[in-house]
Amino acid sequence: MSRRPQALFALAAENVPLVFPPEVLARLRESVDIDPDLVVQDFADPRARDALTRAEVLVTGWGCPRIDETVLDAAPRLRAVLHSAGSVKSFATHALWERGIAVSSAAFANALPVAEYTLAMILLAGKGVLAARDRLRTTRTSAGWGVIPGIGNHGRRVGVIGASRIGRRVLELLRPFDLRPVLTDPYVDERGAAALGVPLLPLDELLRTCAIVTVHAPATPETHHMIGRRELALMPDGAVLINTARGALVDHDALVAELRTGRLTAVLDVTDPEPLPVDSPLYDLPGAFVTPHLAGSQGNELARLGLAVAQEAERLVSGEEPVHAIDWAVLAREA
Repeated sequence: MSRRPQALFALAAENVPLVFPPEVLARLRESVDIDPDLVVQDFADPRARDALTRAEVLVTGWGCPRIDETVLDAAPRLRAVLHSAGSVKSFATHALWERGIAVSSAAFANALPVAEYTLAMILLAGKGVLAARDRLRTTRTSAGWGVIPGIGNHGRRVGVIGASRIGRRVLELLRPFDLRPVLTDPYVDERGAAALGVPLLPLDELLRTCAIVTVHAPATPETHHMIGRRELALMPDGAVLINTARGALVDHDALVAELRTGRLTAVLDVTDPEPLPVDSPLYDLPGAFVTPHLAGSQGNELARLGLAVAQEAERLVSGEEPVHAIDWAVLAREA
């Protein structure tokens, strides 16, 4: 592609100005010919069918309709799908790869705020802030200055489950701190862990020996409820579980049972189901700190996703391969 190819937005229309604010949209339009007022939310729409016949690039995002063989038959010139969000699993089908269409994702950009959220929660949890907040709410009194045993981030061991984009970024962010991160991941060997600068442990050993455990594995049939009653029981008293991956990785019934004992604390930005039912005990249990799936890109962070797409579009026009291409062979084990 040496000229400005025809491009088409395919995502929830309300997200376009958030992900592509004026300066980012202007940069994208330097590379591709795209109309921000034409946003496809249903490929069966007559306007969409007409635009598909000319489209060489689809700029997708949250709310993109499924792209199957029927859609691709209507888009004979399509060469690339540039996704302005994380996972493409909700809309991308194998037909894209079968036809040699490049698929790129801004998942790397969305990983950054999730890792930052995780780092913040690790540091707060290590300092005992979450439990201290609940105690202060209950007692409405403070003992004033004093030494609190059993807390602190000096040499605290942090277990990272999953060397995903987010997991790897968390490991990078932990380096300046006096913490001791360890990793478990079935797809990483000792050499790979050494390259990341961390010891590699079996899951059970990680759970038994870490004061803080943070989950960054993908949601697959193999990882469903990977943290269940047995695994939670392995965690030491006072340990903290952080989940910013997918809610179904943790057995919530087992977690609630542990939290009711007061033995563990959990930080959950994702839940199963999502959102939680209004009567879920996780809203009220003192050991549960629940946030509404906000670790990912929010507010001004959304523009980073649009910028990632604009940069990929620039590479395409220059004849380069996408830097953040998605490989169908590894998609099944990604988030």
